[in-house]
Amino acid sequence: MAVLCCWGLAGGALAQTRQLEGVVAIVDDDIILASEYQDRMRQVTENLARQKIEMPPQEVLARQVLDRLILERIQLRMGDRAGVRISDEQLNEALTNMARQNGASLEQFRAQIEADGGSYAAVREQVRQEMILSRVQQGNVRNRVQVTEQEVDDYLASEEGQKRTAAVYHIGHLLLPLATDATMEQERAAMAYMEGLRSRLASGTAFERFMRAPDKTPYAFTGGDLGWRLAGDLPSVFLETVPALETGAISAPVRSASGLHLVKLFEKRGGSGQMTQQTRVRHILIKPSEVRSDAQAQQLATQLRARVLAGEDFATLAREFSEDIGSAREGGDLGWTSAGQMVPEFEQAMNQTGAGEISAPVRSSFGWHVLQVEERRTQDLSDEMKRNQARNILFGQKYDDELNTWLQKIRDEAFVEIKI
Repeated sequence: MAVLCCWGLAGGALAQTRQLEGVVAIVDDDIILASEYQDRMRQVTENLARQKIEMPPQEVLARQVLDRLILERIQLRMGDRAGVRISDEQLNEALTNMARQNGASLEQFRAQIEADGGSYAAVREQVRQEMILSRVQQGNVRNRVQVTEQEVDDYLASEEGQKRTAAVYHIGHLLLPLATDATMEQERAAMAYMEGLRSRLASGTAFERFMRAPDKTPYAFTGGDLGWRLAGDLPSVFLETVPALETGAISAPVRSASGLHLVKLFEKRGGSGQMTQQTRVRHILIKPSEVRSDAQAQQLATQLRARVLAGEDFATLAREFSEDIGSAREGGDLGWTSAGQMVPEFEQAMNQTGAGEISAPVRSSFGWHVLQVEERRTQDLSDEMKRNQARNILFGQKYDDELNTWLQKIRDEAFVEIKI
């Protein structure tokens, strides 16, 4: 690792930096100021305290923070040399998504930051840098990671693979307590009541509301949300009932030693019988650039949509104008897509566009899209989804390993002089 302890080895230009105060490290031809280091130490300390995580020894924390700043500086310089830029539109979109995840608008998000004594401008710059770091890392690491079909097969055959790709169920239940020695008449009355209740709670979120706050009834109900459970972790009384339910369905009353249960399957992931709606879609992508503003990109997308509606061929226009190189040569054809494959804005517009229709221009982080939805189908993608899930797990594991190797490599190759 190129870490030097004396200024003389740094060369004449760097030696002049002696005159500067508050420098904690030199990284190639850049410096890290004490103020940056102190700000990051404060942020990390506050985050650890907020999350109630035990603080490491001060010397360890200080070294980790400085190492992180050094690696960030190296990568930001790489991004600058490679011409990686984050536009204001892309940055605003990322911040809007952050705000939405916190249940707020962008303006509310900004107001909350400032109310907490923070700087919105500093947050914007931090997010911009994180986006650059992500692009630099993906550009240098992603192509190094390969997952073979044999690796997928081996993973699915392993104990870990079978467990992580098995079906998991998000369920809730209501229990009408009924003693095991209840009379036949009591059993019949309770069963009839539960059948009626099942019908009343079948629509919308009625089951969830009743689960949280039962209406006045002749019976004292208990129960609640049981969260996500693997099949093997389901209560034994539900083992046969839950796997047979469709998502959103409520079971017939189930008898146990405790009484009568109604079980609702809120959601299911993994396992077999994964019926998934797919959409075959084409698109034309128009990107803002240094010579085309965002408004001009939107205007061109609108004009292309009008030409399609006037009778021109979508595929021909996609080949001529679309800036998605991969699909443009195919006339904009993206093939069959499933939920989660596209960015949220694209997927929402696709889902709201009928088969055979053309969407209005929609903005995503990539630019402006015009969509042509060709057809829809429902497919059982159980095996494909399992393989994709396994492939993603393996890719993530390999990516993390390769990223750490790459980070160590660029650190070793950089000139770094630590001044504290």
